[in-house]
Amino acid sequence: KVQHELLVVYVNQLLEKEDSGIKVLFRDDKVDDLSRTYRVYNKISQGLDLFANVFKQHVTIEGTAFVQQAEEATSNQVLVKNILELHDSFQNHNLFQKLCRNVQYALKEAFEVFCNKTVNGSPSAEILASFADHILRKGGSEKLSDEVIEETLEKVVKLLQYVIDKDVFAEFYRKKLARRLLFDRGTNDDHERSILSKLKQQFGAPLTSKMEGMVTDVVLAKENQSSFQEYLRNNPDVHPGLDFTVTVLTTGFWPSYKWFDLSLPSEMCVEVFKGFYETKTKHRKLTWIFSLGTSHINGKFEPKPIELIVSTHQAAVLLLFNASERLSYSEIVAQLNLAHDDLIRLLHSLSCAKYKILNKEPSSKSISQSDSFKFNPNFTDKMRRIKVPLPPVDERKKVIEDVDKDRPYAIDAAIVRIMKSRKVMTHQQLISETIEQLSRMFKPNIKAIKKRVEDLITRDYMERDRDNSHMFRYLA
Repeated sequence: KVQHELLVVYVNQLLEKEDSGIKVLFRDDKVDDLSRTYRVYNKISQGLDLFANVFKQHVTIEGTAFVQQAEEATSNQVLVKNILELHDSFQNHNLFQKLCRNVQYALKEAFEVFCNKTVNGSPSAEILASFADHILRKGGSEKLSDEVIEETLEKVVKLLQYVIDKDVFAEFYRKKLARRLLFDRGTNDDHERSILSKLKQQFGAPLTSKMEGMVTDVVLAKENQSSFQEYLRNNPDVHPGLDFTVTVLTTGFWPSYKWFDLSLPSEMCVEVFKGFYETKTKHRKLTWIFSLGTSHINGKFEPKPIELIVSTHQAAVLLLFNASERLSYSEIVAQLNLAHDDLIRLLHSLSCAKYKILNKEPSSKSISQSDSFKFNPNFTDKMRRIKVPLPPVDERKKVIEDVDKDRPYAIDAAIVRIMKSRKVMTHQQLISETIEQLSRMFKPNIKAIKKRVEDLITRDYMERDRDNSHMFRYLA
């Protein structure tokens, strides 16, 4: 009775006191005081639940405050650093590892609250993927040492366990990995393989199998390019007369990219590589993803020559002006076979943005289908080499759409695996086991599972029991 009155009735006042509560004891590393508090509450019925609940509230408030700060400061990088430091402060605490499972589970629940919030329109999975990308790009802006990079990546993987939509993280991370592998010459293969190994160990091969394929693809592509160079040396009559590098990638590993049946100008002779590739294999089809290409063009302007670093699409537009002094919008569409939205984006980057390499008539800041364009011979810049950027595209919506398309297949695979091993199951058992199996990647919607069950029944993977509609049987 006395313990109840002193400890249970006043639990919040005791454990949340400004000068002696749990928050202060953890902050000041008061191990002895924490141990005494823990032992006292361990003696009373459900005392550790009370201790764990107050601890959970404290951690949730701390983490949520970081999220609010990030929304006001629009700095997601700082948010992840703060949450990593908060996680370290408990995981590395002398007492924490000795505390009961109630308290450790309370920490998990608290982190799951603020590690799954959307900040400034970005889901937490995207924020964590962006942070990992920042660190892997030559150690981020801080120029971290190899040891610190490895340590930080380890912490990122640990933090990912609290993110529910790990498949969303994987898709964002895969997009960023693709850009690093294809465009960032400073990418460290050891770090790339290291984080994939950590992710695989923590969350299983399904999360990383495509990414591991991407890393292997890039290694094989370099070998393939060496073979292509040797082919050109042995066949000088087909040499295109320019430096030409092609990266061959496996469709199933890489993110999906928008494909155009682009009609390239004759200078950009991809037919040479097709001829080489057919000597190696006749069973694979090449699909050219020109949106990922980069070209270096020598612009002969009257003030001085300037090297232009542009996308393959931008290069295709510019090369048309070698043969024509003036081209209308409709003529460019006809010659390149590009969609209107994509051509507008290209022409805007070349005639309305920072670098006006083309003159547009009439002069305005937007592209119209009635416009005409001509080469700007008076263009100049203080640099002799410039990169002409394209307007940024928000890829977030497409990534989420891609994940939503893949989830039904993941649910189907889980249901078939379960039914194949169990043969006969009740509806409730099947739903529970499917959620449990998929929880390592995402939390499936029960309605979505029911929909996939119905679809698998129509496709004769399983059937309902004739006597009990809540029972399912696997069909071999």
